Amino acid sequence: MASRTASKDIITLRGSAAIVSEFFGYAANSILYNRGVYPEESFTKVKKYGLSMLLTQDEGVKSFIANLTSQLSEWLEAGKLQRVVLVIMSKATLEVLERWNFNIETDAEVVEKGVSREKSDKEIMREIQAIMRQIASSITYLPCLDEPCVFDVLAYTDKDVAVPFAWIESDAKLIQNPQMVKLHSFDTKIHKVDTLVSYKNDDWDEQ
Repeated sequence: MASRTASKDIITLRGSAAIVSEFFGYAANSILYNRGVYPEESFTKVKKYGLSMLLTQDEGVKSFIANLTSQLSEWLEAGKLQRVVLVIMSKATLEVLERWNFNIETDAEVVEKGVSREKSDKEIMREIQAIMRQIASSITYLPCLDEPCVFDVLAYTDKDVAVPFAWIESDAKLIQNPQMVKLHSFDTKIHKVDTLVSYKNDDWDEQ
């Protein structure tokens, strides 16, 4: 009788860094599209993670995200990246309206000893797919952004990391008394990424 065996794929530190940094690139594009930071017509559809994903065609944003993912990959491979936050702000006042937090836990043994881990690529893809679906449905649980917005990305690294030329030291761009929604996480067995979005409360309170 035929039996089914679950296939496992070998995950290396470099491979995991590539998966996670690529995820950030697609997640950033999806957030910018779904939160209306850039016009709908400036995005094009591609197939990724078994889903229809949207990528910006704005050259400035494309270049920013490409440089971002390249730098994140380097920090991930060195085991130095703790968190990435995509911040959406009012264009007029720079008040922070949303913080998309991606918390990263790294398997220290993999970084120190160069060992690999095992996990099915399909399983990782399913976990990422669940996060992307939640980002795509964010309009159902986040307030409408009814003013022009801009975005920035913050990276939290180990203290011994030198600030790259294109980056600057920044404040945390926090929101006072935010509401928070925890999203799904994914785990390559080397890097675990937990996702949380915090957003500005409406000024009025329900009676």
